[in-house]
Amino acid sequence: MRPPFVLPMCALLALVACASPSYVANLKGETTIPAAPPSDTDTPLDAFPAFGSFTNLDFNRNQDFQNQDITKDRVTSARILSFQLKVLAPADQDFSFLDTVECYARSGNREVRVAHKQNISSLNLSAPNPVLFLELTDAELQPFLAAPSMSLIVRGKGRMPSREVRLQADVKLDVLVGR
Repeated sequence: MRPPFVLPMCALLALVACASPSYVANLKGETTIPAAPPSDTDTPLDAFPAFGSFTNLDFNRNQDFQNQDITKDRVTSARILSFQLKVLAPADQDFSFLDTVECYARSGNREVRVAHKQNISSLNLSAPNPVLFLELTDAELQPFLAAPSMSLIVRGKGRMPSREVRLQADVKLDVLVGR
């Protein structure tokens, strides 16, 4: 006589064996926030400069896709696993100049919010090189990856920093691929 849990366990293993493979794709980008004019320390930060490598993304050219021999037309689902911003320079800069950040995926005239963070200046993320982890929205990105190109747009509000600040964004995507 078999123990009662053997059949459900076999069914679960069969489902897992049939599941589509999942891969992690990494995206990195940098931008520089300009310094406030020396005479005005409360200049509003109303626009974020673009992260250069986050515009016109074609995932067929993504190194992680190429390493796994994946093409974007085989992607059945894609979601962001993590989105973080790191101060690269100056090393002793914190995030006190920033109040809110939002990130959107855009393709053509479609746009969806994928990550955000509020009240950043009150988080007391201290130097050197602090890292800010954004909250994720669980948005489905497959239609954006399948498009001819996609961009990640970062918007922020706060005050311009007293010195020029270089930021790095590190995004990890969970990509499900059909057979």
